[in-house]
Amino acid sequence: MTTISQVFTKGIIAENPVFRLLLGLCPVLAVTMTAINGFGMGIAALFVLLCSNIVVSLIRGVVPPRVRIPAFILIIATFVTIVDLVLNAFAPGLHEALGIFIPLIVVNCMIMGRAEAFARKNTVGRSIVDALGMGIGFTLALTVLGIVREILGMGTAFGVDITGAAFEPMALFASPPGAFIALGILLLVFNLIIKRLGFE
Repeated sequence: MTTISQVFTKGIIAENPVFRLLLGLCPVLAVTMTAINGFGMGIAALFVLLCSNIVVSLIRGVVPPRVRIPAFILIIATFVTIVDLVLNAFAPGLHEALGIFIPLIVVNCMIMGRAEAFARKNTVGRSIVDALGMGIGFTLALTVLGIVREILGMGTAFGVDITGAAFEPMALFASPPGAFIALGILLLVFNLIIKRLGFE
């Protein structure tokens, strides 16, 4: 059985949802035009993943197998609704920027996959650690991709000009094709690092 530290770190490094497993790519590509959008989406997904993992683990012994998936979807949708309402109330600008991709967290395959593959088979404690590892890994990936795209596409990071007037932004990276290019570059870099560090 894997240790708690292995459960936590695998989501950040060896099984990073974005850079290793390529899960949840719809919001990854769509909302990472800026670093703050990527970070915001990552935190929203982390909250939903953590809360849903806890509930799924708590009820795993009482949910009949034939209604397991609908039950998981209902649980996830409940926490997505909470995130949607809280963001709308306290961060309307971020809520507007993330748009439809907040409700789409319900069908994020990373969150459903962790509920099905991990939380329903493990204790609450291990499910919390798994959710934190996967959620932090997802958030880091979105934030890094957002930073790269924002710097190359606009010359800023988290809205702060860091390149100066001499830098000519490459508008490509602020567009959907630029998201694919930036993700491809980061996939190459991340996986070369993982291979060099021996995490494969």
